[in-house]
Amino acid sequence: MTSPDTDETAPDRKSAGFKDRTRLAAAREQLLSAATPHERTERLSLIPADGRALAETVTSPTAVPGYERAAMDGWAVRARDTFGSSDRSPGLLRVADAEPQTAPETAVGPDSAVRVHTGSELPEGADAVVMIEHADKVGDDLEVFDAVTEGENVAPVGEDVSEDQQLFEPGHRLRPSDLGLLKSVGVDRVTAYERPTVGVIPTGEELVQDDPGPGEVIETNGLTVSQLVERWGGVPTYRNVVTDDEAALRAAIQRDLTKDIVVTTGGSSVGERDLIPEVVDELGEVLVHGVALKPGHPVALGIVEETPVVMLPGYPVAAIINAVQFLRPLVKYLGHFPDDAPPTTEAVLSRKIPSEPGVRTFARVKLDDVAEADETDPDRATATPTRASGSGVLSSVALADGWVAVPEEREGFDEGETVAVEHWEWSA
Repeated sequence: MTSPDTDETAPDRKSAGFKDRTRLAAAREQLLSAATPHERTERLSLIPADGRALAETVTSPTAVPGYERAAMDGWAVRARDTFGSSDRSPGLLRVADAEPQTAPETAVGPDSAVRVHTGSELPEGADAVVMIEHADKVGDDLEVFDAVTEGENVAPVGEDVSEDQQLFEPGHRLRPSDLGLLKSVGVDRVTAYERPTVGVIPTGEELVQDDPGPGEVIETNGLTVSQLVERWGGVPTYRNVVTDDEAALRAAIQRDLTKDIVVTTGGSSVGERDLIPEVVDELGEVLVHGVALKPGHPVALGIVEETPVVMLPGYPVAAIINAVQFLRPLVKYLGHFPDDAPPTTEAVLSRKIPSEPGVRTFARVKLDDVAEADETDPDRATATPTRASGSGVLSSVALADGWVAVPEEREGFDEGETVAVEHWEWSA
């Protein structure tokens, strides 16, 4: 922790500006290295557990199915009684029960057959099923036109899940299909990590929640970031706007040090009213201030009393891009969630995307329908950079389909190049 009162050699951030900006990957690594995942857990029933990260290995207490069952509609038989059956020389069996039941009560004896439907328990004595289309009931007899072997058309015990089979490891994020599997094996409660808590503090004396007057702006960053945190698996607390005052900002940050993460919006640059980095450095340590990405290079990252602090720029697009690049992986890391890459779509650029060497540029794009794609590759979509590209133009993100990340070593992408469009808002 440094301050002008205790260290006369400390750099003056406001006069230095952003001459040296940290590469995106290095900045993210510094942030995550300074953070520690929490180990709080809770016991949950299945529906509330949807989307949660497991804190323990889950194994199946039972086999599914727990009994041999018919895999086809047809007739349960002893396979050896059908040997030699064919279209030319049908086998003849006695119908012991012609009414299919979920749990047949009639056993299959020598040269007999019991009607079964898909999924029903195999009757005692049976070891195979003759498909219904391969047999005809004639009075009390059954003509069989195709021989079966032992186990044919039968789902064995444990075909789906075996007893004591490991289903999920710690850190696995439960999906709806996982919940169905857990219920099928008789698991109705799981132990999951608690969702990481995030204090979201919008800052700026010009911000209001509604009905802005001259010089005032409706607060949107805190709302957007809070909902993104919710989608990423965290528990946001959306605070009231804090004005550009050191004492007020200090109190707001200290109040939320009980959270796993503190995120602020606005006031992260080097202007006279950009006080957040100085306040964080007074309370703890600023790890990074200024990242080589566009839009949004004035982002700052810090740590106060072991609580990571993400200081997002005030321009809406810059705030969103930095939230995705820094806050999302931090929420995932602290909550033990897998940090999966966002889904992408390959597309052909309709216009050039310029970029500054050494800077990671995020260009917002619209995807044309495949029907309107390049005739030379009708299965590939076309990506068109949005005309409005300023970091304060919120509609350029809300109305885009995704963005194209231009790596630091490139001076942009040319028209006609194939690029990956990241659907960052589709990913959880």
